[in-house]
Amino acid sequence: MRRQLGDEFWPWVESIGKPAPLDLRVNVAKASREQVLARLAAAGVAAAPTPYSPVGIRVEGKPSLQRLGLADDGWIEVQDEGSQLLALLTGARRGEMVVDFCAGAGGKTLALGAQMRNTGRLYAFDVSGHRLAALKPRLARSGLSNVHPVQIAHERDERVKRLAGKIDRVLVDAPCSGLGTLRRNPDLKWRQSPQSVAELRARQETILAAAATLVKPGGRLVYATCSLLELENEGVANTFGQVQREFVAVAAAHALAEARIERADELVDGPWLRLLPHLHRTDGFFAAVWQRKH
Repeated sequence: MRRQLGDEFWPWVESIGKPAPLDLRVNVAKASREQVLARLAAAGVAAAPTPYSPVGIRVEGKPSLQRLGLADDGWIEVQDEGSQLLALLTGARRGEMVVDFCAGAGGKTLALGAQMRNTGRLYAFDVSGHRLAALKPRLARSGLSNVHPVQIAHERDERVKRLAGKIDRVLVDAPCSGLGTLRRNPDLKWRQSPQSVAELRARQETILAAAATLVKPGGRLVYATCSLLELENEGVANTFGQVQREFVAVAAAHALAEARIERADELVDGPWLRLLPHLHRTDGFFAAVWQRKH
């Protein structure tokens, strides 16, 4: 990290020793950001719009939000602003076919479903039935009916192959070292090694290649991690770009501007989205965007 970050290294080290802010994503299928801010203000909770995400709210301190009923009503989800930006980067729209390829417990799935205004069809793929089960109560609260959780055996599963070339948008939030989340999981730095990261890199390339087969001509593919390591980020993206000639890189700044994200130029490093805790007050994230040729 010191070699990679250079002068940014010590500011980054200082930032990961501080607690992460509490960010909320407003479920626009049920409420507006103004409505949620009004309910928080009425309850005496200090909060403000997030600086980048148009559907985010940053809450001061760690108040007990449970008593307000906002989550029970499906108005909000706790979600880091950086994670919100990854979902917005896909550009998912009404009536489209969308896949969240590594859905996990479904934080980004729920964000995508709301982005689609509860229309179209959104598949949440994951190899873990346990993680997908955790999505179901949140899905019920959200009011979304366009989400279809699907447990797959692996990235070459028949249920994946049946959708080849049919999907408008695919988000691959790949399994990674998680080093962008050290503020929340400080023990991660002891659980990773050069060997484990090399193994993750091989998995990431395999998963991304499989997910790419789903994208229809003119469709969009987003590869993302919550890692800060070049091996898992630019390394994977550059290899994909060299091998998959039918995909054209889309500048992250362009995709962010399309999603009406203000100050998008602050969030990018060349063609990539790159978020750092000490610069953006988000977890550390990376994302690359491509469009399949017509």
